[in-house]
Amino acid sequence: MTILDEVTQLTCDLVAIESVNPDLVNHGGGERAIASFVASWLRDQRLIVETIEPVPGRPSVVGILRGKGGGRSLMLNAHMDTVGAGGMPDAFKPLVEAGRIHGRGALDMKGSLAAIMVAAKHARALDLAGDVIVTAVADEEVASIGTSSVLKRFRADAAIVTEPTELRLCTAHKGFVWLEAEVSGVAAHGSRADIGVDAIARIGPVLTGLMQLDETLRSGPRHPLLGTGSIHASLIEGGQELSTYPARCICKIERRTIPGEDGASALREFEEIVEHARRDVPTLDASIRVTLARDPSEVGADSDIAVAVAESASDVLGARSDVVGVAYWMDMALTNAAGIPTVAFGPSGQGEHADVEWVDAASLESCVRTYLATAARVCGRVYPDTAASELTMRS
Repeated sequence: MTILDEVTQLTCDLVAIESVNPDLVNHGGGERAIASFVASWLRDQRLIVETIEPVPGRPSVVGILRGKGGGRSLMLNAHMDTVGAGGMPDAFKPLVEAGRIHGRGALDMKGSLAAIMVAAKHARALDLAGDVIVTAVADEEVASIGTSSVLKRFRADAAIVTEPTELRLCTAHKGFVWLEAEVSGVAAHGSRADIGVDAIARIGPVLTGLMQLDETLRSGPRHPLLGTGSIHASLIEGGQELSTYPARCICKIERRTIPGEDGASALREFEEIVEHARRDVPTLDASIRVTLARDPSEVGADSDIAVAVAESASDVLGARSDVVGVAYWMDMALTNAAGIPTVAFGPSGQGEHADVEWVDAASLESCVRTYLATAARVCGRVYPDTAASELTMRS
């Protein structure tokens, strides 16, 4: 069986296992079934396998191919959870057609998961000095409890997060901050304009300030790969009936960040918006809080891992891979924050979170070969002092 056949079949096997994140969709299956499959498959390839389950029913799987010792270790990361089926018919019945593997999660990111599993299988033939560490993680689509829990127990000298990048080398991605603004009014009968205070109307100046901030951000300093930050109102709710002044209005906001911006700076920006709104409405009763913040991430294109992946991809593809940044957040931020230099490199396809989703099978084969070539570059070098394999597991 060729690598293309192996990775195609394994992707189909993984797509057929429903692993919808239950924090996104009620009655989603979660990762228990797919984690069991992945763990069994990796054990069959004679990897050392451990399951980590910080939340019941939400396991992650770590498989380690031990090196001879004296080399650096490489972590390959892919998530097992998916979004819901949406309007996709037969979402969990994989279809292979014209070189494309269709199904929910085929691109995001069970194809990548299959690629790192197949790469780990074939890495044994490379007789590496350092370890190859496969991390199949839970919950990337919501809170990333999988990668967070794995990083509490395992480390590596370098990592590749295998999100789909169209076979391009990704060295940076944006972060995000979720904020919640609440404006208070006074509930009263609709006829009592003398005592009622309209919370919905009073949030108007705050939303105007949000629009102005977005314009300022988009015309401000640009990151060379990521462009500018942005902000938008995502959800708004308030009021209870037509004949009543609304007592409160809540707006949920998303701020997309570039390196140098974070949750604290986003909060300060919005506090300034509220203060400015109070100049027009001195009695404005408004508050703002951060509900979740995920930092942007960046690693230098001249870092060892970026150079290793770039050279490996060039060998496999016959041309130099583009260096890009992406607007979405990924677990790469967590591994970089943990001190593990990380880039992203993954397959081609279309339809993440959409009703038509597919991954290009040939690009998965290219990924497998790129990961193997990278492992040879990262893990094959021998260092006489301390074996990276001895550092893989934290006490």
